Amino acid sequence: MASQLRQLQSKACQATQFLSKHGTTYYKQLIEQNKQYIQEPATVEKCSELSKQLFYTRLASLPGRKESLQKELEYVKSLWKNRQDLKVEDAGIAALFGLECYCWFCVGEIAGRGFSITGYHV
Repeated sequence: MASQLRQLQSKACQATQFLSKHGTTYYKQLIEQNKQYIQEPATVEKCSELSKQLFYTRLASLPGRKESLQKELEYVKSLWKNRQDLKVEDAGIAALFGLECYCWFCVGEIAGRGFSITGYHV
């Protein structure tokens, strides 16, 4: 256990050294490549305007998303009506998707309880 801790500390130290040497260069390169997205001057008013644009753009996309969801639901309903014609592969994919959703729900519940299985903290 102690050797694993030393290895972890060593790797963390190496990562810190790498970031201290190359972090500034990476930051400058990233800003330079994406400077077309930077608003000058960055005022409170401009930030407020951009956040409103993002909010209302997302809000305006809801009808399209609703339409896509309705198409997906119609497809699932048609599959359910013709389930006797369903292939094993399709049923397997549906079962894996359901299992994945269930697992994400369980992981979310465990995370919500502070990563404890029973809900009691030790």
